[in-house]
Amino acid sequence: MTGANEQSRTTEAPDSSGAPPALGPAALRALAHPLRMRILDLLSTRGSLTASKLGEIVGESSGSTSYHLRQLAKHGLVREVEGKGTARERWWERPPGGYSVSSLDQDSPSARAAANAVNYEAIRLRNDRSLRFVEKGAAEPDGRSDIRETWRDAATFTTINKRATPEQVASVIRAWNQFMAEHIDPLESRQDAPGTVPVEFHFDAFPLIDGHGNPL
Repeated sequence: MTGANEQSRTTEAPDSSGAPPALGPAALRALAHPLRMRILDLLSTRGSLTASKLGEIVGESSGSTSYHLRQLAKHGLVREVEGKGTARERWWERPPGGYSVSSLDQDSPSARAAANAVNYEAIRLRNDRSLRFVEKGAAEPDGRSDIRETWRDAATFTTINKRATPEQVASVIRAWNQFMAEHIDPLESRQDAPGTVPVEFHFDAFPLIDGHGNPL
């Protein structure tokens, strides 16, 4: 698997193809931990949080989440929010930018295993969020805001099956990166922006393979 593109953060700039930079072996090993992936996921979807709040959400102590936040911070995957919080209660966020995770870029079995673990957990967490919307968004209103009506024309799950060469798919990916830069990157990122809620966009492109890893 080439890898998941996390369009949510690292401070490095994209390369000339428009793709975000790839994480190196040390960062991959630091990230290849289910709780750290969950922490990163929460900071992406909910915005800045404290170690105490993260601990409350994931069912861990603030000491545990603080430790994992520091490990992520060593590799630039999270950072403290400047001017917010106190010495005892720090706020953490994902820095702007993006990163990619590719097992093909790694030159050791352990690094490739870490990349695969990160990709697997990232996709699992993403699927969980999608299924939560399908389940809860279709539920009967219970006195809270009616998600179904509000987002009726502003949510979609689309699958398109074609036959294409690697070069053609790479061209589509470049076009997507350009589209993202023009239409998605300018969207509001402030947590307190009036009328906004956290929204997630997906774009996947990959060859279909059988259970042995062979192309169909």
